Amino acid sequence: MSNKQAPISDPILRHWREAVPEDRLAHLVKDATRAMVRGLQMRLAQYEVSFGHWTYLRILWETDGLTQKQLSDESGTTAPTTFSAVSAMEKLGYVVRRQTADNKKNTYVHLTPKGKALKKKLVPLAEEVNEIGVAGLKPAEINTARKVLLTIIENMAKDEANTDNPARRILSTRELGHLIAMRAEALEDE
Repeated sequence: MSNKQAPISDPILRHWREAVPEDRLAHLVKDATRAMVRGLQMRLAQYEVSFGHWTYLRILWETDGLTQKQLSDESGTTAPTTFSAVSAMEKLGYVVRRQTADNKKNTYVHLTPKGKALKKKLVPLAEEVNEIGVAGLKPAEINTARKVLLTIIENMAKDEANTDNPARRILSTRELGHLIAMRAEALEDE
C-alpha cells in the first residue's frame, strides 16, 4: 500500500494542504468557522430555524426575558438586526415581546413554549456538529485548540479596546448615523 494520499477533491482542503499550507491563521479560522456554521445551518434547516435565530435562541435559553438591547449586546449584533430577527421569531411563534407596567421604554423578549421546546431538538444538532468537527483529535488537542482560540479572541478584543485610532474601530449604530448626518450636511454646504 502506498503512503500517497488520494487527490483532494474539496477546493478548501486543496487550498490549505497544497496551495497555501503556510497561509495566515485568520484565513484558517475563517474557513473552519464557515465549515462548522454550514454544518449547523444544514441541520437547523430541518426545523426551519435560521442560523441567525439560533444565535438568539441560545442566548434566551440561558437567560430568558432580556431586553432587545441586552440581546443585541449578547449576540454582538446591531439593534436593527436584533429587531428584525426578534420580529421574525415572534411571527414564527418562538418569542413574545413585552413591556413592564413600570417601564414602557424597554421591550423584553421572552421565549414561548414553542421556542423553549426547540432547545431539546436543536442543541443536540450543535453538539453533533462539534463532535464531527473534532473527530480524530485527542482531548488534550481539543483543550489546546480552545486555549489558543480563546487567547486569540481575548487579544483581538484588547487590541480593539485599546486603540485610539478611530479608523480602526467599528462605529456604533449611533456614531455611524451621526457621521452620515455630518457628511450629508457638509455636502449640502458645498
